[in-house]
Amino acid sequence: MALPFKEHPLRYQGVAELHARTYEPLQAPARVSHIATICGEKGSGRNLKHLFKLLEHYGVPQPEMVEQHYFAMLGDIQMRWERHTEFVTYTFSKQGEYDHPFDSTVLSELPEDWLRELPGEVVTVVALALDAPTMPERSTEELSTLFAGNALIGSEVVGGIARAWSDLRIDVDGVSRILLRDQGLSSNQAGRLVKRFLEINAYRAMAILGLPEAREVNLCLSNADRRLVNVAARMTDAELGRGVPDAELLAELTALAAEIEAVAARTSSRFEASRAYYGVVVQRLDQLRQRRIEGLQTFTEFLDARLAPAIATCNSTSKRQQDLAERAARLTSLLRARVEVRLQEQNRSLLESMDRRAQLQLRLQETVEGLSVIAIGYYGVGLVGYLLKGLEAHGWLIHATYVTGLAAPLIVLVAWLGIRRMKERLLENEDATEN
Repeated sequence: MALPFKEHPLRYQGVAELHARTYEPLQAPARVSHIATICGEKGSGRNLKHLFKLLEHYGVPQPEMVEQHYFAMLGDIQMRWERHTEFVTYTFSKQGEYDHPFDSTVLSELPEDWLRELPGEVVTVVALALDAPTMPERSTEELSTLFAGNALIGSEVVGGIARAWSDLRIDVDGVSRILLRDQGLSSNQAGRLVKRFLEINAYRAMAILGLPEAREVNLCLSNADRRLVNVAARMTDAELGRGVPDAELLAELTALAAEIEAVAARTSSRFEASRAYYGVVVQRLDQLRQRRIEGLQTFTEFLDARLAPAIATCNSTSKRQQDLAERAARLTSLLRARVEVRLQEQNRSLLESMDRRAQLQLRLQETVEGLSVIAIGYYGVGLVGYLLKGLEAHGWLIHATYVTGLAAPLIVLVAWLGIRRMKERLLENEDATEN
């Protein structure tokens, strides 16, 4: 039946997300192999092709669409494929009796060439065995032998209806081992328990990836810190009139700030991912509901002692990056402010010098104008004198010298008014051009 209302486009996607990290019921005895491979956030295409190649090998029809997870039966092997943010996991489980929990893993039954061509880089491989309640309990010596004599970590889980042991190491065959014993689990509880242990191991492996980068970055940050202190000391010397100019300090400080930002941009996403993965590990450990087995560390105690300091190192490195970037930004701002103040002082001195020059030029211009009036008046009086003398020589009854003398002030006044008018017109044209 078609619904009579308009649905949100993400309605079905939101419900599907609730079931994206589901589990398959499991009945003891069973063996499980788990692989997590880093493929990046844009590697889903080649991972799906590799998944389809495995389905084709076992004659399983390819699905029309695969979202974040996919389940299939490969003969008597259950396979679950899951796509995470930056890694992909394959979980292969097989139910049935076994003589030794780790001698023959489920991975050994898969095509070797398919395993060899797994895309990305494998970050963890786990072999997990679930002993049935009817199987004889393993002694301390037997458990030690299963884990190559390494120190064991173990606890009762799910309120005491199961037990778990591991050494959380990589064995000589490149596989980490986890042993569970069913002491009254339902098939659903067994499936959830196995999935939680596999997720703890995968997210633990992803969380620890930030530690090597943190150690490497701390060396760079220590060097940047020393350089930053050195620049701050040289800024003080420059303020006292010693040392290198502010422009050189500003260039060096800008380059240093850029280096710090580049390091932060390269590592911040890794550190944030480590924090997120560690949060998932802590959540899954709480869901185990562990109880102590006498003489053994619980999984929470072990990971708190090892993983928590690693994540703390990542967090402190991330905070150190941020603090250094802020210090560099503050020093840059102070130095820029000082440079701007000095530039303003230089500009003020330059403007004062220009003002003095303008006043001098104005006085010179006024002097030139006065000389020009005198020169124009002189030539004007001479022309008028020549004219009057010519008229007097032709019989006009005038006294040329007398009239020339009377006309001289008038000629000088006309010259002055003319120059003044011309100056005013030039200023008006200049103002009109600027507007």
